[in-house]
Amino acid sequence: MKIDRLFEGQEATWPPAARHLTGPWCLRDGQAGGKRVSAATLEGGFEPEAIAAAETGMARLGQTPLFMVRPGEGALDDALEARGYLRVDPVTILSGPAAAIAADPPAPLSTFTIWEPLAIMTELWAENGIGPARMAVMDRVQGPKTAVLGRRKDRAAGTAFVALDRDMAFVHAVAVSPEHRRQGTAVNMMRAAAQWALDGGASTLSVLVTEDNHAALALYASLNMTNVGQYHYRMMAPQKA
Repeated sequence: MKIDRLFEGQEATWPPAARHLTGPWCLRDGQAGGKRVSAATLEGGFEPEAIAAAETGMARLGQTPLFMVRPGEGALDDALEARGYLRVDPVTILSGPAAAIAADPPAPLSTFTIWEPLAIMTELWAENGIGPARMAVMDRVQGPKTAVLGRRKDRAAGTAFVALDRDMAFVHAVAVSPEHRRQGTAVNMMRAAAQWALDGGASTLSVLVTEDNHAALALYASLNMTNVGQYHYRMMAPQKA
């Protein structure tokens, strides 16, 4: 699986409000939807002096300078570090065959795929820090998409967002209520997402996880999803008062 295709798929399934191509940079207007939809990426040849133009462009968007550093961008990473940018939120992209993940289906009535999301799903997301700005990201997705509702003991227990980009599907915004964690809810939702992806023509299912989220990494490993790529961000340390 080519890394460029992975980044293309993740952006199609979790898009910024706007993209601005400026010199070698792609600047993203994230509308407060999180780092992934707000970070600048290098799309051309790199020269250290070009960083200032990216910083200016992000400031014009009303955003704090933030860069996503992908595999093979060591020169950019070193230059940002030299300017005082901190390495934050390293992310692992995990992927697996949708057919294999869906092979052991969840129990009847334990999951539902629904679009538009129900009110209880929006509430579950909000309780887990996924508010209107990230809901707006979901709304912006142009391709096939759905939300997965996980149920346990006849109660709404979790939710996730799934979207399709040609032959690959990505799961985003996985949220499970604390009292239902480690009880199989997330596994059931992932299996339901995989079946939905298969029905839509996808061959792979992928998810992005920060490296410090050990519980999530273990969960996806149990589904035989493997590391297919990594990236991290660079941002300035907050100014002290």
